[in-house]
Amino acid sequence: MQNTNLSSAEALQKLKEGNLRYLDAKSNPGDISLLLRKKTCEEGQSPYAVVVTCSDSRVIPESIFSAGIGELFVIRVAGNVIDNHQLGSIEYAADHLGSKLVVILGHSHCGAVGAALSGEPSGYVKYITDEIRKAIGEEKDELKASCLNVERAVSMVRDGLKLGDEKEDGVKVCGAIYHIDSGKVEFLD
Repeated sequence: MQNTNLSSAEALQKLKEGNLRYLDAKSNPGDISLLLRKKTCEEGQSPYAVVVTCSDSRVIPESIFSAGIGELFVIRVAGNVIDNHQLGSIEYAADHLGSKLVVILGHSHCGAVGAALSGEPSGYVKYITDEIRKAIGEEKDELKASCLNVERAVSMVRDGLKLGDEKEDGVKVCGAIYHIDSGKVEFLD
């Protein structure tokens, strides 16, 4: 289903309703039909929301929000950290695909946040944990640290893309935490 012209408020409500359906679901009710695959191939995509989230295999935005093909523009990176690559992807979705809502979706029991809290990782993982440490400061509680990490990412998107307060037809950026144990999404804004 194409989602052209959804406002950020309508998109946020659709995410919330989808998450409520997910809490009791046994499978994803989103449309993944051959007909929709063909339609989006021929006519393109118009996702109603951008979701920047962690690469964690337990965090599946299309399932969490009961979404199907063409509904979400998902950007995944460990620790849901933001850099120029993520900003470019968000900018593309907002400017070229018409998405009016950007959600930074952190989660409980995040391995990247845990790594930032517990020590000095080596290799390329250090680039991720260094970004998370900038967000969490001296915080030691894992869930609070995940929230702080989301808040920093929200600020980086707003500042990097010059997105201030939502306007009538503007893009809204908000943060959320997915609770792995319950499946519930807690919106922070």
